[in-house]
Amino acid sequence: MFALTVSFSDLSKNSKRVADTVERAQRVQVTRRDGENLYLTTEHHDRQREETADVTARLFTALIGNDEGARAVLLALPEVFPWSRHLSADEMREFLTDLVNATRDVAELDIHSHLHRVIVEWRATARILANPELTAALTAPLPDEDHGEVYAP
Repeated sequence: MFALTVSFSDLSKNSKRVADTVERAQRVQVTRRDGENLYLTTEHHDRQREETADVTARLFTALIGNDEGARAVLLALPEVFPWSRHLSADEMREFLTDLVNATRDVAELDIHSHLHRVIVEWRATARILANPELTAALTAPLPDEDHGEVYAP
């Protein structure tokens, strides 16, 4: 996604000019040397992003609400997530459920990190399943030795 960029010092020295730029561009990246970059956006642009997330979540929910729609989404998943072809049919359905629930969390709770985590975790699962040696090593039975209670960190 393309965004205009200004430095943090430019923002502090020329805030009116930067604010005018944000109103025209709707979103401006503020670069910082001592921390993570920031984004300035208009309230209107943010509402549009929220509406987009809500529509997407409701569309996914409606699609998977019947067998035909769920089948269509399941068939589309490998186009969106090519690595998902390494998942079994049951895992694909579980991934879809997790994906839809996380998308709803974005829309209803404004929690974006959950959706990102779902994708990262399922991609890691697919990466393991794509490597037969790694899959065998991770699914091999553990020795019968008992190493005692595992304490929470």
